[in-house]
Amino acid sequence: MSISDIIKPDRELIVGTGSALIDMLVHETDEFLEKTGAVKGGMTLVEREFIDDTLAMTNSEPLIVPGGSACNTVVGIGKLGGPARFIGKCGKGEMGDFYKSVLKKHHVEPILFTSSLSTGRVLSIITPDAQRSMFTYLGASSETIPEDFTTSCFQNAAIVHIEGYLLFNRDLIVSILEKVKESGAAISLDLASFTVVEESKDILDQIIVDYVDILIANEDEAFAFTGYSDETKAIESMSNLAEISILKIGKKGSTIANGGKILSVEPMGAGNAVDTTGAGDLWASGFLFGLVRGYPLEKCGSLASACGYEVCQVMGATIPEDGWQRIGNMFDL
Repeated sequence: MSISDIIKPDRELIVGTGSALIDMLVHETDEFLEKTGAVKGGMTLVEREFIDDTLAMTNSEPLIVPGGSACNTVVGIGKLGGPARFIGKCGKGEMGDFYKSVLKKHHVEPILFTSSLSTGRVLSIITPDAQRSMFTYLGASSETIPEDFTTSCFQNAAIVHIEGYLLFNRDLIVSILEKVKESGAAISLDLASFTVVEESKDILDQIIVDYVDILIANEDEAFAFTGYSDETKAIESMSNLAEISILKIGKKGSTIANGGKILSVEPMGAGNAVDTTGAGDLWASGFLFGLVRGYPLEKCGSLASACGYEVCQVMGATIPEDGWQRIGNMFDL
């Protein structure tokens, strides 16, 4: 099957769906991280009080921005100039209003269901090696139900990008996947975290075979999923399940498999990362944006690499305007 067989040529809209969360980012030491009990580089679900208590322990002033993996990706697509939509659930208060206004500012159409719970949030603790370890309070997003979604949510979508965190709610993700297929859109799944993969192993293979066209993972997620630490074996194993498989390998770039061929993409830039928050999400922005425009996979990978590089030069998952200008100039956008 070719790429044109999975992405309808008359569509450009990319829809993201996942948890609508407020990101709260702080720089801290490895010693501080150890006190929290976090799995370094992983994600732990917690109650809101845990986040409040942990913030009270740090002297750092948190950076507060709208987030959530799929949201970060579609915001990046909007900044690249592509039509984008985000679907999620927020609280009814100030944080929910803030979330919606920022999506609109970045040219993303919001479809936001509401809940009596407060908008979810993620505390990301960034250590000196630029690794981020996350504590997530799902809040309103935890009340997302299959009945919230209709096929019309995905109307005219070329690709629907789904964050792997939805695998924690199995009935919800399967219902979404079925409705996306009915809409005729291709499905992109980012495995999100090795902890997600470990807890979803019993259903993940079948979900990917039945629904997923584009599978995205980093080294840790790929190892948890395939059991291979060797990059070639890992991407070959992934490619048996999805039409396009992607292995992101940090400073070494990325590997893309399609149609029995494996393509290596060089990393962009040589600077040290300030913060890796959003690196994978913005990588997906560039790749999916290029894919719906019919770019060759090499160019899709290079654009993705540029987006991932730029977001690592700042704190948080938002590339500043000068970064977007560099990307636009480099790729004639």
